[in-house]
Order: sequence, then structure tokens, then C-alpha cells
Amino acid sequence: MKFNNEMPIYLQLFQRLALDIVTGKYLAGEKIPSVRELSVMYKVNPNTVQKALSELEDVELIYTERTNGKFVTEKKETIKNYLESLAKEKTIFYINDMKDLGYSLKEIIEMIEGNE
Repeated sequence: MKFNNEMPIYLQLFQRLALDIVTGKYLAGEKIPSVRELSVMYKVNPNTVQKALSELEDVELIYTERTNGKFVTEKKETIKNYLESLAKEKTIFYINDMKDLGYSLKEIIEMIEGNE
């Protein structure tokens, strides 16, 4: 994973892990790699990983079992809602970018429909 300088690394890592959860790379109820494993995998400081995991817990995509580690939530509705929220956010971002380029909503829709 390549990190950019426009956003804190822990947020980029949070986004990557959240995407991995909502797209099924990590399944509901599955144990996720440890802080140490993730820090090696992404070549970042363990504190950065811990901060990203705390954010995932805040949005309830993961939970901690005190002595067993961290797990993906088993609440499939939570995962579905986060996915829908993410999709809506990306859609709004895209539409606003296209409007900044001078396209009307009608033209944007026509462009999307033409790519099906």
C-alpha cells in the first residue's frame, strides 16, 4: 500500500481495512491480523496501526476479545450500512467533481448509463 501525504497514515490504513471488511476480504466474525502483523504488512509503526484499529472499533466494524484479539463484527447490518455509506460518499464526491468540470447532473447520468 502506498500512502500519500494528504491524509494521516492511520486514516488511510483505517480506510483500507474498512474496505477490506465491507468487500469481504475479512469476513464477519473472522479474526484480523494482530497489530504487529499489520504493522509489518503495511510497514508502519504499531501505534499507527493501533490508532486505525481504534477507529474501526469506533464505527463498530471490529471488536476486541480481551485475550483473543480483534475480530470483524458479526453484525452484517453494520457492515452493509457502512458499505452503503461509503458508496454514497464516493458517489457524491464523483458527482461534485463532474459538476466542477462543467457537467450537468443529466450529462453525468447519461455518461454513466453509456458505460454499462
